Amino acid sequence: MIKSIKVVLLTLVSMAFVATAYADFTFVSWGGAYTMSQQKGYIDTWGPVKNGSTKVSVENYNGGLGEVKAQVEAGNVTWDVVDVLPVDVINGCDEGLLEEIDTSGWQKSPDGTSFNDSIVENGTGASGPISECAVPQIFWTYVIIFDPKNFSGKKPTTMKDFFDVKKFPGKRGVHTWPQAVLEMALVADGVEPTKVNSVLQGDGGTDRAFAKLEDLKGHVVHWSAGAQPLELVSSGEVVMSIVYNGRAGAAILSEGASLDYVWEGQVLDADWVGIPKGSKNKAEAIEFLKHATTCASQAEQAKYITYMPMRQCGTDIIAKNEPWFHTGIDVLPHMPDTEERLKKSVFTDPVWWADHNAELKEQWSAWMAGNK
Repeated sequence: MIKSIKVVLLTLVSMAFVATAYADFTFVSWGGAYTMSQQKGYIDTWGPVKNGSTKVSVENYNGGLGEVKAQVEAGNVTWDVVDVLPVDVINGCDEGLLEEIDTSGWQKSPDGTSFNDSIVENGTGASGPISECAVPQIFWTYVIIFDPKNFSGKKPTTMKDFFDVKKFPGKRGVHTWPQAVLEMALVADGVEPTKVNSVLQGDGGTDRAFAKLEDLKGHVVHWSAGAQPLELVSSGEVVMSIVYNGRAGAAILSEGASLDYVWEGQVLDADWVGIPKGSKNKAEAIEFLKHATTCASQAEQAKYITYMPMRQCGTDIIAKNEPWFHTGIDVLPHMPDTEERLKKSVFTDPVWWADHNAELKEQWSAWMAGNK
């Protein structure tokens, strides 16, 4: 009898463990083609989702730490995995808003490179995570797009062209935060892309950038959501716009959109993934992130959007299996960090922006208000 009771109890404990081992949880990202690529590359391919033992709910947001902070401070954290920008990773970790994640035992690359060492240069001049509160995902860029059909003669090819409203009349699409805009302004002002960070961070660097922005005064339409630049360009409301390159790439490769890029002066950035402090499903979130950061998963996402895997082994998979995009087109020519493009690109410095973001946001808000 006692033996039977023990067997029943062990069975119930086992059933409880199976039922809770992979609880449902919430994944938060930026929407559009980007979130779709994460759904297909990470979520749909994760074992517990494929076998039906768990469900990942997907929500969209416009970035920042506001909602994460509100949930953490209220003691009611409903988000479990959040796609975060480098600046927010650094600040969120410092403020205790994100969980620390130990990645020391995570999947090595096929050549034996450790997980952390397989993360390529992260904007600080080094490889590996920028914080103990984030795991790697993708590189992307702020790039200029235009519709070639709207230009009967010479077409824009440089960042100077974006700022030259006499040579190329018409409105410009510009986002509502200062990152990348200041770097682009310095490129347009003649600074070599590889030297932009040292100039921006030196004496008078930000003043020089804001002075160059005056060339666009009265010619800016501001956007705050990733889909808007494509709509602004396609409708003719602007002749050129800053855009996330993945949004443009997906439109070109998936929908045949009439768009072209100005790669010179692009500003490379990255997206990391973190777990809000106090997540009720931290264990499940970590298991999911282990899957999302494998070489295969990082490559799989690039089938649906033109963002480069942050782990070199993911890019290696793509290079060996082109055409990789889900429509049967080579995807690497649309990626931002090819060797040729990197020579004329800026790599945003997340540590510097984390230290100066608040003050520059105020200055940028004042500039936007005066630009109406």
